Amino acid sequence: MFTYGIRSFAAITILTASAAIAHAENPMVGGAAMYADKNIVENAVNSKDHTTLVAAVKAAGLVETLQGKGPFTVFAPTNEAFEALPTGTVDTLLKPENKDKLTKVLTCHVVSADAMSSAIAKMVKGDGGEHDVKTVGGCVLQAKDDGGKITLTDETGGTATVTIADVKQSNGVIHVIDKVLLPKG
Repeated sequence: MFTYGIRSFAAITILTASAAIAHAENPMVGGAAMYADKNIVENAVNSKDHTTLVAAVKAAGLVETLQGKGPFTVFAPTNEAFEALPTGTVDTLLKPENKDKLTKVLTCHVVSADAMSSAIAKMVKGDGGEHDVKTVGGCVLQAKDDGGKITLTDETGGTATVTIADVKQSNGVIHVIDKVLLPKG
């Protein structure tokens, strides 16, 4: 009977550890758990680091799109990334009359594929150190590997670094970045 108790305890411990490992696969973002069975918008609204991005997605009317089937890869700038833009830029972009411009900026952060960081790194390596990433907004980003970190250079020459990679979603993946990517013009 005592042996059975130890086996049961061991089995429970293993199951609990397995559940913790399974849950730990997706990193926390902005102090919130990100769930692989929720879509991009459902997860993003819980991140304290992405309130500006969520407000922008709502203002651009992209909520329904990013809740869609996908797959999507979203390079998600943090609030700090938006704050680093010139003073007044975010407020100007959020105005209804600038919806087209805001949509262009946001869709330059979205790729219609489920691209995990290992796949991006493989493409970068296969292309000799730099890989063109075409976004749904028509922008072409340059992906590179910088000492094991993926960087993305936008059409204006600005470079963002992926700070949290491979946040799985039911309709794709999010990679948190430290700069807002901008289209040319």
